[in-house]
Amino acid sequence: MLIRLADWDRIRSGEVTLQFRRWKRPTVRAGGTLRTSQGVLAIDEVEVVSRVSRAEAIAAGYPTAKALMSFMEGREGRIYRIRLRFIGEDPRAELRSSSYVDGLELPEPAIALLRLIAANPGVRAADLAESVGREKLPFKADVRKLKAKGLTESLRVGYRLSPRGEAYLKTLD
Repeated sequence: MLIRLADWDRIRSGEVTLQFRRWKRPTVRAGGTLRTSQGVLAIDEVEVVSRVSRAEAIAAGYPTAKALMSFMEGREGRIYRIRLRFIGEDPRAELRSSSYVDGLELPEPAIALLRLIAANPGVRAADLAESVGREKLPFKADVRKLKAKGLTESLRVGYRLSPRGEAYLKTLD
């Protein structure tokens, strides 16, 4: 679920507590969390709605219901109201900046993937996957596992090693 960058300060402060999306099926679940580069959100409710009130539009960061509906214009699916709240910074951010790797062990395929990213920073996932004969989606899932360990960072296009990822590779050389 993408959130407008302009809304993040207001989500952190609690001023924005709702988001609305038009989806064929929801991409988040009530009771779950959403980790993003801007922080971690608790997803408290996901509900299909048939209309949006002005108060709900304001709680979602829009001046009117009409402005909110125009944001979703052209998208297919039902309208979902997502109640959310900021619960903290992304714990991966601190982990990425650390060079502490004692006790971290990766299987050989993960190490090969880390080396591939190190040699090709900023290269699209589809191109990296193709270069090693893999499908893009499973490839990206494996990169997310490295990211969860603080070893890689997503760029606007592609990936790069984090300081922790670089430190890990140095222990292998």
